[in-house]
Amino acid sequence: MSSRDAILGRIRAALADVPATEEPGDVPVPRAYRRSHVGPGEDVVALFAERVSDYRATVTRTDLAGLPAAIAAALTARRARRLALPGAFPVELLPPGDWEWHPEPLDVPALDALDGAITLAAAGIAVTGTIVLDTGPGQGRRALTLVPDYHLCIVRAEQIADDVPDALACLVPTRPLTFISGPSATSDIELDRVEGVHGPRTLDVVIVDPTHPEHRP
Repeated sequence: MSSRDAILGRIRAALADVPATEEPGDVPVPRAYRRSHVGPGEDVVALFAERVSDYRATVTRTDLAGLPAAIAAALTARRARRLALPGAFPVELLPPGDWEWHPEPLDVPALDALDGAITLAAAGIAVTGTIVLDTGPGQGRRALTLVPDYHLCIVRAEQIADDVPDALACLVPTRPLTFISGPSATSDIELDRVEGVHGPRTLDVVIVDPTHPEHRP
């Protein structure tokens, strides 16, 4: 018997008494573990910004009206002029000026020739400083954020969950999920850090937060 047959046999045995009409959501799963490591009253958005910054990403907080200017400032600082633009990205958020927006579809050589990519996000996780993409509107396929050397990601404050369990509950498990914790980086056996090996070496995150103190009336 192969390992595959043994594993499948154990699965069939474990499911032998499960009614054929039963769905995964029909039976509650006890979850006694701690769901969140965010303290009571803690500013989730501020925590997310802090943890993202810990990963050597640059974080900017702004309101919706200031978003185009924040995007322009980030692109200017990075000297990024030619950017990949995913489908269904809200063009009204883009800053005016001498930028080149290259809409999808783009093949890998075309993506590699650009300065970077700009996307929205599906969710953010405060405790881990993680951004989640699910190829939804304004996010594009995975190659769009893995091939270019620079990624500018826009996250709305209301998309930021306290911890991983809360974020997973907001996501669709059948979609292709990409979890991003800072710029792509790896290290060899001598712990020499190398960035940009498996994705962009530079990550800018703009948090759209109308409740930020700088934007309160």
